[in-house]
Amino acid sequence: MPDLLEAVEDGVAILTLNRPESLNALSAEIRLGLLEAIHRLGADPSVGCIVLTGAGRGFCAGGDVKSMGERSARVFEERAAGIRQSNRIPMLMHDTPKVIIGMINGVAVGAGLSMALACDLRVAARSAKFGTGFIKIGLSGDWGGTWSLTRLIGTAKARELYFTGDMISADEALSFGLVNRVADDAELLETTLVLARRIAAMPRVALGYTKRNLFAAETGDFASVLELEALHQARCSQTEDHREAVQAFKEKRRPMFHGR
Repeated sequence: MPDLLEAVEDGVAILTLNRPESLNALSAEIRLGLLEAIHRLGADPSVGCIVLTGAGRGFCAGGDVKSMGERSARVFEERAAGIRQSNRIPMLMHDTPKVIIGMINGVAVGAGLSMALACDLRVAARSAKFGTGFIKIGLSGDWGGTWSLTRLIGTAKARELYFTGDMISADEALSFGLVNRVADDAELLETTLVLARRIAAMPRVALGYTKRNLFAAETGDFASVLELEALHQARCSQTEDHREAVQAFKEKRRPMFHGR
């Protein structure tokens, strides 16, 4: 079986990390597969939303600790180049015009937590656990986790979680704003798919530009975001979906969007 599974239905693509015996610790196949799949699905007009999840009882345990000794023996420049290659994945997750939902079915730790944080939205199983994990194995963190966690939950709590490596529950993660929703384990898939299908049914060009606006708002000044909004709003106003929405409003009916 491949380390990364893919299924598409009702405009929703589901990518499943498939190494359940190791809590879906990241393999080279998963890394390369995510780069290829997210790039391809981001350009696929039939896909309106991407769901990222894990097989078995884990979302992702991060890097494969068993192979870390071998990797740390490499020269510094080679090791840094390898980390930069992996860091392309969270950057691609930010840059793709498709909304990505993390369906956190179990433990998300280390780079697995960073991957969850790079998703646009997160729905967690009640049994899920979250932790930075890096400090416990003498590492400082990658995949943009320090950036994402600080912006999601604030400086003080992000520092506490990185300095201590403590694990937190799904309910704690919800109270901190780390996840958007928590569902009972048996209802996680349906809860996530209801949200994913709802997003996939939205005007897809507008979704992509809205995501760009929100990403820019995390770091840009007010004036630059206003300028970006002007350009993106003008672009969206020229789409068939916008014209359909206006016509449907006049006719008091539900609009039918086609992603154009």
